[in-house]
Amino acid sequence: MTIDKKTNGSFMSMEINGRLDSSTAPELESALKESLGGITELVLDFKGLEYISSAGLRVLLTTQKTMNKQGKMVIRNINETIREVFELTGFSDILTVE
Repeated sequence: MTIDKKTNGSFMSMEINGRLDSSTAPELESALKESLGGITELVLDFKGLEYISSAGLRVLLTTQKTMNKQGKMVIRNINETIREVFELTGFSDILTVE
């Protein structure tokens, strides 16, 4: 998994590429925790994300809870496989997906 992070004031975007699973979720969780201070708008770009596991979903849920307190989070460019996972798990009702 690779993470490409861009910050502009209180806006941050992260492009996540590869697989978000139990071996890579801690890396994303750490990158988010150290970067979210002062961020009011977070965009996660999943155009290069091929797979997400329950560990990845947990990171998204934790991040969504944090962003609910300080701003908003949007997920963009998900493929059909990821969209299906979100729908089956109910995450499509919790997360803002564009």
